[in-house]
Amino acid sequence: MEQHEGRASRQADDGWWSGRLHELWRVAETAEDVTGLADSLYDMLLRMPGVLAVVGARWSGGLLHYLRSVTLAEPTSSLMEIERNYGESGAAAAPEGDPTVTVHEVSGVDDAMPYVQVLAAAGARSFAECAVPQGQGSWASFMVGTAGRETIDVTLRTRLKQVAEVAMVSDRRITARRADEVRQVSDAFLAEASLQMDSSLDVKSTVRRVARTAVPAIAEGCVLHLCLPEGLKPVSFAHMDAGEQQWLGKVAAEDTWLTEVLRQVLDSGQALVLKGEELRGGPFGPASSGAGRAVRAISVNPLNARGRVLGTLTFLYHRAVVAEGASQFLAGLADRAALAIDSSTLHEQRRRHVVSLQRHLLPRELPRIPGLTLSSAYEVGDVSLDVGGDFYDAVPGTQSGVTVLIGDVCGRGAEAAALTGLARHTLRTLFEDGSTPEHALKRLNQALVREGTRFVTALVAVLVPDGEGFRVRYWSAGHPAPLLRREDGTVEELVAHGDLLGVLEDIEYGSGSVRLAPGDALVMFTDGVTEARAADGTFFESRLRDEVARQGAGEAHGFAERLAEAVVEFRATGADDIAVLVAHAESTK
Repeated sequence: MEQHEGRASRQADDGWWSGRLHELWRVAETAEDVTGLADSLYDMLLRMPGVLAVVGARWSGGLLHYLRSVTLAEPTSSLMEIERNYGESGAAAAPEGDPTVTVHEVSGVDDAMPYVQVLAAAGARSFAECAVPQGQGSWASFMVGTAGRETIDVTLRTRLKQVAEVAMVSDRRITARRADEVRQVSDAFLAEASLQMDSSLDVKSTVRRVARTAVPAIAEGCVLHLCLPEGLKPVSFAHMDAGEQQWLGKVAAEDTWLTEVLRQVLDSGQALVLKGEELRGGPFGPASSGAGRAVRAISVNPLNARGRVLGTLTFLYHRAVVAEGASQFLAGLADRAALAIDSSTLHEQRRRHVVSLQRHLLPRELPRIPGLTLSSAYEVGDVSLDVGGDFYDAVPGTQSGVTVLIGDVCGRGAEAAALTGLARHTLRTLFEDGSTPEHALKRLNQALVREGTRFVTALVAVLVPDGEGFRVRYWSAGHPAPLLRREDGTVEELVAHGDLLGVLEDIEYGSGSVRLAPGDALVMFTDGVTEARAADGTFFESRLRDEVARQGAGEAHGFAERLAEAVVEFRATGADDIAVLVAHAESTK
């Protein structure tokens, strides 16, 4: 009778276990993370006969991340974060294959291990352990503590292995799903990051965008170093805590430990992730002081683009788990950042070359004419950085006068630059030889017709002293009409229609004359000024007269620069260059 009752009890227990195990598998199929299994798994094991405590641990090699435990005295699950590296002694229990169960005496295990302390406090003298591999190179250990080794029978070992296998399979499924989600999010983030970083061709703006894009989306802090002629220097940094910005900037610029780490990455060309004890000796990690204590890990990626090493991209993590399994994503972000920075750098270099070449197509300085202040300005407008065709010049003449000219060659690039030089130097040479504007424009038209490639607009004005002011005669070959700003701020348009140069062999020029009284200014410009467009589609031409009146109220020598700056500030679209030439009759007041 007693034997029958014992068999019935075991059968009932087996039925209870089978039902709970089936339920555990069902939960495992929908769990968002392994923590979702914890309550059911730990409760099942704790209900087994003779069990005093159940402890689970999450490891990465010898690094213990956390313990989760339940005991008969405290059946509610308790979580203890550890983040401590126990080295070889911790890694010794790591599984090499399928889950296996081993039995230990509590007294025979290092009592410095946190899980030993939990088991001992629950009264356990023996425990069965099952270690299972999990994703991203980590592993988990499930331990069941009992009052003695005799309690750890075949049934307990089998059931411990069963729940461990459920946890392992669930972890694989969750890891695969997360990897797919991370891949999708990473691809979307990298695409957006590329758009953000590529949206500016200015080097400073680009490096600032790299840091702003990464914090706090990827990490709590970010530092970007570039290899500059003076050495490896931080050029951008950001931290999610604005109060730590200054600290991070100082560390990036002055800390020798970090500099050595960056050098190691540059020399090897390989990314590096440091965490835990690996941060010892530097400004980060639990052994440091101040803001650095919150940093649990750092990652450093080299910035490589077009076969050149540009610098390093460093991320600071306050949560060590963020740095795990992210190497491919970080490498992708670093590659995009490097390409964006390199493109910006090359663009800036090309811009300097274009500006330098453009300046060689313009006069080095304007002549000094008694009673007259000449000012000029030139702004490159094309995002492709081809050399433009705008030009201007001023040639001193007889009777203390001057001939001022401005023009625009159709198109951009090397051919336009060649014709720009041809047009300006042809006119200058002819004026220096005493040619009249009609003759000079005719000779230039003949030369351009022979070239037969592009047309040119030009405006020439001859200013001759006339009492306290100047007498002005002007000729236009299809160029925008100049403006006359009177000393009282009123603005007049000097209309003079004419044919383009380089199209017809026989052309007519529009001409006119006006007197430039003291305080008046003759304002000449190219169509890059009138055709500059704001974001709402408004052309600068609609406010040109108002701006000429406003900018002309300041110092005469900066009139042209101020007007050009106003156009640049107004312009949202429009890729044409801007040239402005102003002749201001000095006031006698």
